[in-house]
Amino acid sequence: MRRFEKWMSWVALLSLGLGLGAMAQTATTVLDIAPGVGVVGAGGAGISLVSSAETLYYNPAGLASLPGISFTSFFSSYLGEANYSALALTFRNFGIGALLLNSGSIQGYDDEGQPTGLLGYSSSAYLFAFGIDPNDLPFIPDLPMAMAFGVQLKAITAKIGDVSGSGFTLDLGFRMGLPVAGFGPVSLSDVAIGVTAVNLFGAMSYDDISDDLAMDLRIGASARLMGQVTVATDLYLGGAFRAGVSYSPVPTLALRLGVMSGSGTSFTTGLGVNVEGFLVDYAYVGNTLGGSHRVSLTLDFSALDIGAFGRSLRRFLP
Repeated sequence: MRRFEKWMSWVALLSLGLGLGAMAQTATTVLDIAPGVGVVGAGGAGISLVSSAETLYYNPAGLASLPGISFTSFFSSYLGEANYSALALTFRNFGIGALLLNSGSIQGYDDEGQPTGLLGYSSSAYLFAFGIDPNDLPFIPDLPMAMAFGVQLKAITAKIGDVSGSGFTLDLGFRMGLPVAGFGPVSLSDVAIGVTAVNLFGAMSYDDISDDLAMDLRIGASARLMGQVTVATDLYLGGAFRAGVSYSPVPTLALRLGVMSGSGTSFTTGLGVNVEGFLVDYAYVGNTLGGSHRVSLTLDFSALDIGAFGRSLRRFLP
């Protein structure tokens, strides 16, 4: 397949609403779509956050701060034409995951812009990540700040029609927690900054071409206000901005709102319910084509209480 035909096929996917603000027309894989549900509901600003298994998608350094085992999966359908799903399993310090995208038939074009027939498109990415806090290493003296470093290897595949491609790339991550602070009646906790260097090397190789994966440096900051409101913002030096807020009036409920800006602007909203370690999250991502919905289920085994969950469930059953 020639480059122009491959590029036009992906533009057709973008026209179905797959673009989530930070995407550009040079996108070639599932990695160019913001992953997750809980973080996406709050604008997709996840570089500095530690958010159960979704931490794997945004910054491998955050894995060093997870309290235990967590599993998450989500699904989203775009106008009935393309399906996007993912799953992740994380432990303290390491995690694995998969991102999966596939569409029905889309129109392909040749170098002269003439239609060549319908093409199927699919892309997947498999994630392997590790994060470490130097304070956990016995041969390193205690550091004044809580900080962590991480690395993530990504194996990527894509198929357009009968042409397949694959590649590998590497991300590096850093996260640092800052001391609790207060400004008059406003208290700040869980203050953190994060940095990820994305796609440091690697390319997608097809039959007769090789496409470089876009490198990017992403910087994020977050804080929790008054113990109930979490604000976060990310800046992508490649040309994107994300910001969001999450409000938890009670520990079992989170209400979210955010914005994702890049090649376009998308507003997001969502909510999450946490019942004794069982988390259900919902997110809506608005765009000019009407938006899309996402739903996820997360099991946080570090907080899982089967007995308490059963008692809570009986309250709602006849």
